[in-house]
Amino acid sequence: MAIPKVVLFYAFRPIADPDALRLWQRDLCEGLGLRGRILLSRHGINATVGGDVTVLKTYVRKTREYAPFRGLDVKWSDGTGLDAEGRSLDFPRLVVKVREEIVSFGVPDEVVVDEAGVVGGGTRLTPDELDRLVAERGDEVVLLDGRNAVEAQVGRFRGAVVPDVRHTSDFVRELDSGRWDELKGRPVVTYCTGGIRCEVLTSLMRSRGFEEVYQLDGGIVRYGEQRGDGGLWEGRLHVFDERMSVAFSDEAVHLATCHVCDAPTSRMHNREDLPGRPLQPVCDAHA
Repeated sequence: MAIPKVVLFYAFRPIADPDALRLWQRDLCEGLGLRGRILLSRHGINATVGGDVTVLKTYVRKTREYAPFRGLDVKWSDGTGLDAEGRSLDFPRLVVKVREEIVSFGVPDEVVVDEAGVVGGGTRLTPDELDRLVAERGDEVVLLDGRNAVEAQVGRFRGAVVPDVRHTSDFVRELDSGRWDELKGRPVVTYCTGGIRCEVLTSLMRSRGFEEVYQLDGGIVRYGEQRGDGGLWEGRLHVFDERMSVAFSDEAVHLATCHVCDAPTSRMHNREDLPGRPLQPVCDAHA
């Protein structure tokens, strides 16, 4: 029986010919009937791909055959379903692109990558190590949301600092503005969906004088896999596909409120009546 799944992974590795990798990944996915979004740059790869679990296992195995991607940490989640041809309903199409950055901070020349990953990033913490750090050092620890502010509306770590940013590139402006300077002497733990944005964000923070910087290894996804809704996480995880958000257990709470009636919700939709079609929370009754 076909089982819909979604895989999420990234790798920061020096890539000599990103366009050749683009053609390979495109042909590989098209041949397997997979959909999703794959970004490549001279810094590495960032991918979210959906399809039948058996086909996705073949895709992951073949991607790992490329030497720089051999140790890929792949995160799995449930998909919504498959169409009559076995293609994922969570992605309308396959997109494979080469860009200056695989995470759009807008500072490609500040990001240095070697065979071990991003140079100068924060210390990695497992979910156990994060919980232990918070238990031992309490309110001294700052949990910093490394995502866009709209993503934090439906789920975030308890007591986290959520920067007022609409785009990932806004983080550089925030760092350079001095607004966070008071945090430079405190332990700061950054977190994001799967960990990729924190790889770059922590290196930018350290280069700007933040002294004790950590990143949640594997991001919210890995924490949720191990803790469900029994740890520091609250709400649902916003995702950039047709699912919009996913829960780690049946106990997930709704943190957002509908922009029409204030009912609790985790559903997000694009406001086509507003400039830029921003995402806003909406309940089922007003979707």
